[in-house]
Amino acid sequence: MTTMTDTSPREFKMPDVGEGLTEAEILKWYVQPGDTVTDGQIVCEVETAKAAVELPIPYDGVVRALHFPEGTTVDVGTSIIAVDVAGGAAPAGADEAAPAEPAVEPKPAAKPVAAPAAKKPEGRKPVLVGYGVAESSTKRRPRKGVPAAAAPAEDTLYGASALQGIQGDLNGHGQHGVTVARPLAKPPVRKLAKDLGVDLSTITPSGPDGIITREDVHAAVVPPKAPEPVTETPTAPVAPAAPVQTPVPVASYDGARETRVPVKGVRKATAAAMVGSAFTAPHVTEFVTVDVTRTMKLVEELKQDKELAGLRVNPLLLIARALLVAIRRNPDINATWDEAAQEIVVKHYVNLGIAAATPRGLIVPNIKDAHAKTLPELAQSLSELVSTAKEGRTSPGAMQGGTVTITNVGVFGIDTGTPILNPGESAILAVGSIKLQPWVHKGKVKPRQVTTLALSFDHRLVDGELGSKVLADVAAILEQPKRLITWA
Repeated sequence: MTTMTDTSPREFKMPDVGEGLTEAEILKWYVQPGDTVTDGQIVCEVETAKAAVELPIPYDGVVRALHFPEGTTVDVGTSIIAVDVAGGAAPAGADEAAPAEPAVEPKPAAKPVAAPAAKKPEGRKPVLVGYGVAESSTKRRPRKGVPAAAAPAEDTLYGASALQGIQGDLNGHGQHGVTVARPLAKPPVRKLAKDLGVDLSTITPSGPDGIITREDVHAAVVPPKAPEPVTETPTAPVAPAAPVQTPVPVASYDGARETRVPVKGVRKATAAAMVGSAFTAPHVTEFVTVDVTRTMKLVEELKQDKELAGLRVNPLLLIARALLVAIRRNPDINATWDEAAQEIVVKHYVNLGIAAATPRGLIVPNIKDAHAKTLPELAQSLSELVSTAKEGRTSPGAMQGGTVTITNVGVFGIDTGTPILNPGESAILAVGSIKLQPWVHKGKVKPRQVTTLALSFDHRLVDGELGSKVLADVAAILEQPKRLITWA
């Protein structure tokens, strides 16, 4: 008996690489029509409203056509590339002639006589992030306990996280019509579970169609026994720009009086978030100017400490530690406002956001469980966060779940500012430039290292007393850093 072969191209669709994203811009193609691709190979880089992400192809074959050029913004679910998976080279002239619409399931001339159990699969069906390999079905794969024969061979669901470049677990699924029972969760939820050390297979899903939600992951986290402050390595002070500025090409005016730059990607998302935050949470900003001479001396001493050898020690490290200690002393500031439930949700963990200015705009990745890190650990985390942001490789998961944020406008020579809250957070600390100023010290005017701190907070859940206490504690620690020991 002759087995029919499907010669139609597979249409690879733009996936939802975040939670609820609706579109993404194609930044760069790594393949061209006629190129041979293999399962897991990176074929393009796209930018969403949250980050730049590389997309792997989910099957082997030859590229027939690229449906959109670089720089095009494409809706999630739209086919972006066609691949011939039957083997052999792409037919001549097929590069430009390939249709842009998703592939339609081929109609065989006659159905195979063999029983369903003996039916040979058309090929392996790998599971990838936010997209499946179904030719015509958008159904999710059957849950555990459903007979394999009752499940369409093409059904699949979101699998391992392509956002982190994890491809090792993208093989061995769907062979011979058998679906492998594995937890169903979107990429950011998988990343959250990985960061929190939660095994997805132990969680009972509460989402629609048996999908594990972020709330399910948080509920499965075992609270730490003793909240001993543990921290990571600090990197150079992050340069978070408070106002989002539209980039204008330098020395490229060519006589033009105006330059129009499309608002999209990270910059578009940031603008929307800032407007929503500014007009949703009633902001209050308080300021304090403080002598940080002793802190600067401690930074220089720590740079010589063998325990911190190889780590980047700078003022931002001790400022971050000071804020964490202040939050421990005033835990009610580490909260969020739940509008739907009309509740204040106090967090018993601190995901410390660090605002970072990148070529694509302002982003705020955060250090998970910063409250539980030692000083060397905090230094290491800060270093990795900044370097990843500068390279444009910050994942969407790294920018979710923040509780409070630090924005270091001092690296631009700015004395202070009135920062806008990161959506969903209760407070943001702006750090101004540290410079020599005349200061009254021990009854005499002397040159001292001075900076100005500004704390913005959500006045719905943080009143003036609480906000003032937190800011005063941070200032007191930076003035007398020995309080890092006595107050911890």
